[in-house]
Amino acid sequence: MTDAGLRHGRASLGLSFGVQGVAFALLVTRIPAIQDQYGISDGLLPVFLAAVPILAGAGSVATEKVVARVRPSVVLRWAQPLVLLALLGVGAGREMWHVAVALGVFGLAVGALDASMNMLGVSLQRAYGRSIMTGFHAAYSLGGIAGASLAWAGARWELSLLASYLPVVAVLLPVALIGSRWYTEGKGAEGKRPDGTEAGAGAGAGGALSFKLLLPLCLIMTFAYIGDSTVSNWSAKYLQDVLGSSEQLATVPYNLYMVTTLLGRAVGDLGVRRFGAVAVVRGGSLLAAGGFAVVAVAPGAWAGMLGFTMLGFGLCVIVPQTFAAAGRMFPGNSDAAVARLNIFNYVGFLVGSPLVGALGDAWSYRGAMLVPMVLVLATLVYARAFGPETARYGGGHERPRTADVG
Repeated sequence: MTDAGLRHGRASLGLSFGVQGVAFALLVTRIPAIQDQYGISDGLLPVFLAAVPILAGAGSVATEKVVARVRPSVVLRWAQPLVLLALLGVGAGREMWHVAVALGVFGLAVGALDASMNMLGVSLQRAYGRSIMTGFHAAYSLGGIAGASLAWAGARWELSLLASYLPVVAVLLPVALIGSRWYTEGKGAEGKRPDGTEAGAGAGAGGALSFKLLLPLCLIMTFAYIGDSTVSNWSAKYLQDVLGSSEQLATVPYNLYMVTTLLGRAVGDLGVRRFGAVAVVRGGSLLAAGGFAVVAVAPGAWAGMLGFTMLGFGLCVIVPQTFAAAGRMFPGNSDAAVARLNIFNYVGFLVGSPLVGALGDAWSYRGAMLVPMVLVLATLVYARAFGPETARYGGGHERPRTADVG
């Protein structure tokens, strides 16, 4: 694989992450409008919302089986258009079964998309010989900000869902298809490393996938998404109901979280190259736990927003580095490791919001914020799962490739 091919593969995969960020934000930020369009009751809405991550988990499991026969780039090439078309279907339907089918397709396709995107990211990072994984997730955060802004504009101008989604899909669908021409599996993903050695050689359990060895990373992924879902689902309510902010000010914490997540991910790879993944994940975990602590004891809205800002900077590095660690742990079977790890993304999303809501109703929302704080701190116990192979990607250490790739 030439340096130019790797650069093109990196750019096209970054584009894919960005497109997915736009699509997912357009869906989740317009949930009230979807509920109104289809007449979904408050009691039935959680069923629809839970079905998407459950089906996404099924899609991730299926992808593990599919990539044994088909390259991840092929799965990604067709999963991304399917996600966009399903999003359009959500906006175009009128009957309850229409949105049920559209969301079902969306969930299954998102699972395949998330798994295959991260498989390619892990593969390219190995080929580059240095940390680039966090940058892909930065592209996702940037897409999420763009999608949320488009959703805000659609709501502000009182556009229908179809009118909001159709122009976006019309632009992004051909862009995604054209960009998919340059998807690249970095050499060394499932066979030879860039230096020509066998991927599983000297890696212990690198070839055979052991769930026992993968379990610490699965727990870390779950804890990270419990924290993320707490912010996305409860930050506005917490600021308004607990800290006494205005309704308008209550919308700010999630925006701050999104922006700080983007900024943190934009520089996260530099931190990994300089200090190593173990140190970066430990630092992020401590910062995120501190953010939850600040939120829990905040005397007012502005102190609460400081806590949510800390959360963005802290949590942003954990998920991409967890995928990267799975690839290093099982270099001979990284696709399967990523697919299985990706399931716990959805587990955390499913558990986080109901957990905080139940604790808030039964106890207090301030106390409920301490639970994700403790879970994020538990990441420190498993931080060694991010090394010692991290040194292979560290600045100043021996790299598997002799040529520099931009």
